[in-house]
Amino acid sequence: MLDESLLEAPDALARADRRGLLRGAAEAGARVRTAARHAAEAGIAGLTPEGRPRAVLVAGSGTAAVGVADLITALAGASAPVACIRPTGVAPAAGALRWALPGWAGSMDLLLVVTADGTEPGLSLLAEQAYRRGCSVVAVAPGRSPLREAVDGRGLLVPMATAPHGEYDAETSAAGPGTLWALFTPLLALLDRVGLVTAPPEALQGLADRLDHAAERCGPAIATYSNPAKTLAAELADSLPLIWTEGDTAGPVGRRFAAVLAELSGRPALAAELPEALPAHGALLAGAFAAGADPDDFFRDRVEEPDPLHTRVVLLRDRPAGGLSAAPAARELALGHDTAISELEPDDGTELEALAELLAVTDFAAVYLALASSSRA
Repeated sequence: MLDESLLEAPDALARADRRGLLRGAAEAGARVRTAARHAAEAGIAGLTPEGRPRAVLVAGSGTAAVGVADLITALAGASAPVACIRPTGVAPAAGALRWALPGWAGSMDLLLVVTADGTEPGLSLLAEQAYRRGCSVVAVAPGRSPLREAVDGRGLLVPMATAPHGEYDAETSAAGPGTLWALFTPLLALLDRVGLVTAPPEALQGLADRLDHAAERCGPAIATYSNPAKTLAAELADSLPLIWTEGDTAGPVGRRFAAVLAELSGRPALAAELPEALPAHGALLAGAFAAGADPDDFFRDRVEEPDPLHTRVVLLRDRPAGGLSAAPAARELALGHDTAISELEPDDGTELEALAELLAVTDFAAVYLALASSSRA
C-alpha cells in the first residue's frame, strides 16, 4: 500500500526519510561537482594516454557499480568493448566476494574499480592481479580504505566524493541516489581523457546543472500533480512495473530503475529494451498480472490480504528517436490489453544531460515509493 497523503506532506516525508535518501537525490548535482574536482586533483586532467585502451574492464560491488559499467557501455559505444567483471563466488578464508580478470586481459587493457565501501579484500586482490598482467588500474573509492593501499603508487585512486553537508545513512547505500554520481563522474573525466567518451569539464558542469534542475522539479515541496517523480511513484502503487526503454542511454537507466526499486522499496520490476520488450513481456499483459485479471477466489480475505499486483508499462526514452520507433507499437500493445502507461522523456540537451534527467527522475520516484509504502516507512 502506498500512502499518497505522505507525498503531499514534506515534513512527514523528511521524518520518514531516516536513511537520507531524499537529500542524497537532491544533492546529486553537488556530488558531480565535488567528484569532478577530486578527479582533477588526482591528476586525471594531466594524463597523457598513449591511445585508447583495447578494452575497459569494470569491477565493483553493489547496484551503483553495476550501473556504472552499464552506463559506460552505453556511452562508449563502439569506441572500445566494455565488460563488467562480476563476483565469481565467495572466498573461503575471508568470507568475501572475489573477482577475477578474464584470461585475455593484459597490458593494453584498462581496469576500473568502483566501490562505495573500499574494504572488499577481493577488489584489492583483483588490483594486484591486474598489476601482474600489466593492466592500467584506476579506482574510485573512499579515500581512507584498504583499497587505496592496494592501488597507491601503481595505479590511480580518486577519492569518492562524499555528501556536501556531512555523511548520512544513504552515503553507504550502494543504491543511494548520490552514490552512482560519486563513482561515475571521475570515470567520465578519465574516459574523456583517453578518448572513449566526450565529457570535458564544461559537459560535467552541464550535467550537474541538469541534476539541480531535476531536483527542483522533483523535490518534496513540489505537489504531485506537477512533480514527475511523485506522479510516477503514485502511478506505480500496487503495480508490477514493466520498464520498457528506447535509446542507447535509456537502457541502463531502465535497468538501474528496476534494481533501485528492488533495493530501496522492496518492489519487483522487470526491464527490457524495445522492440525486444514486446515479445518478452507480452504474456504478462494477458496473464495473471494483466490489468483485467482477477485471481481472487471467493474465499479470499479482502480485508487482511493486499490487492494483487497488475502490470503497468513505464516507457523511458532518452530523446526523440530518429527513424523508426517501437514506441507506437508499445503503446498499442499495452492499451490493447487495458494496461496503463507512464512515459518519461527528457528535455532537449546533450546526451549526458538527457541521461542525468532520466536517472534523477527515476531515482526520486524510487525514493518516494520507498518512503510512502507502508511496509517500508
